[in-house]
Formats: sequence, structure tokens, C-alpha cells
Amino acid sequence: MAKKDKGYRRAMEELQIELAGLHRWLHHSGQRLVVVFEGRDAAGKGGTIKAITQSMDTRGYRIASLPKPSETEATQWYFQRYVAHLPSAGELVLFDRSWYNRAVVEPAMGFCTRAQYKSFMAAVPAFEKLLTDDGIILLKYWLAVDQKQQEERFAERAEDPLKRWKLSPNDLASREKYDEIGDLRDVMIDRTHRPNAPWFVVDYNDQKRGRVNLIRHLLEQVPRHDVSIPEPKLPKLKGKPKTEHVTSKALWVPDTCGDD
Repeated sequence: MAKKDKGYRRAMEELQIELAGLHRWLHHSGQRLVVVFEGRDAAGKGGTIKAITQSMDTRGYRIASLPKPSETEATQWYFQRYVAHLPSAGELVLFDRSWYNRAVVEPAMGFCTRAQYKSFMAAVPAFEKLLTDDGIILLKYWLAVDQKQQEERFAERAEDPLKRWKLSPNDLASREKYDEIGDLRDVMIDRTHRPNAPWFVVDYNDQKRGRVNLIRHLLEQVPRHDVSIPEPKLPKLKGKPKTEHVTSKALWVPDTCGDD
């Protein structure tokens, strides 16, 4: 294993312990945490979310990755379907893209009107102030990636049958809008960066370095995350360990794994 990969694995093992402490702190304190992940296609949002939640209790976090709005949702207050995914006490919610679709993706791809865009940009600071005034900790990250690196990732997805599902028609269309998306991103940050809800940019040209840097930064933004998980004491079994005896009504799955 390369020295670089060993360093990454070691760093992630240490961060997983801290993330477990963060998770436990949220549970005990009742605090609510929202993390917004935005960035260009193939920047690495999904992989980072998987890394954050890898060792967490699935009952304490949720991943919000909303599809295209339905006909009914399209007639609602824009933020309505996102509000339904906000955390309850003790929860962490990670948005794999968020309400900020209307700030970058939708105007770039022609999915919203100019009036809808302007209305959103005027409303979002007030919306986020309502969240933070109610005690929600809100962290917003933009994952930055150069076009050359983005193109390499698109090519890798196209070649790999296990990754082709990640390459959507919108991804392909966005390739011609690199500059436009960058301009919209800058306007978004300039107009929605607030002390209560700042924007943080992470270099994701190297995805592993980006993950480590983002997770470390995330942990630094939370007041306390050093709640350790006590080591449980396992009493000795009474008698010998038993063998699994399942009723003959059940059907066993064949063992198709060859011996090494």
C-alpha cells in the first residue's frame, strides 16, 4: 500500500472515532446539526457523506438527497420539501445538494425562471436565520474541483460499469457550463454568506485530502464532540457456546464461496 494511502487510512480511522463522539454528543445534548454539501458534478459529495456516516449508528443521522420535485411539490413554497428533512433533537442531517439547487443548478440548466431565482436569492438568508435562531447548527460546504479533474472523473464513470449510474444527462449537459456554474456559485456565496451560516470552500481536486480536510473542519465547528463511548464489559457465558439450530422449514442459502 502506498504511503499516501496509509496516511489517509490512518487519518480516517482517527476521524471516525471523533465522528462517533460527535454523534454521541448530539444524542446526549439534543442538538441538531445540518451539513449542506454543494459543488460541481463529480466533486465528491457522495463519497464524503459515506465517509462521515461509515461508523455512525444509522438511527442518529439521515441523508437527504431529493429527486426532481413532483407536480404537487413544484406548486409549493420552495423551501417546503426541504423543511420536512430538517433534524429532530439529537439528529444529524446531511444534504447531498440542498435548497441551493435554485442558486446554481436550476438557473444554469434552465430549470427555473429568472423571477424564481431572484425570489430565492432574496429569501434564503432569512430562511437560514430562522433555522439558526431556532438552535440548528448549519454548516455549508462547496467542494471545488478544476475542470480537468472533473473531466477525468466523468471519463472514469463512463468506463466503469459500476459507476455509470452516476453519470446523468444533467452531468453531461453541465460540462458545457463550467464557467456559468462558477459565476452562479460566486453570486450565491456573495449573497448568502452570513455569520450565522457561512460558506466554506474545500479543495477537492484530490478527493482523499478533501475528505480529511472537510471532516476535520466540520468537527472543529461543533462546540463539543469529545463524548467518549464507554467500553462495555462482557460477562462470561454460562456453559459452552451453542450452535445455531434452525427449524427444517427454513431453506438454507447454498455456500458458493470456494475455500482459499
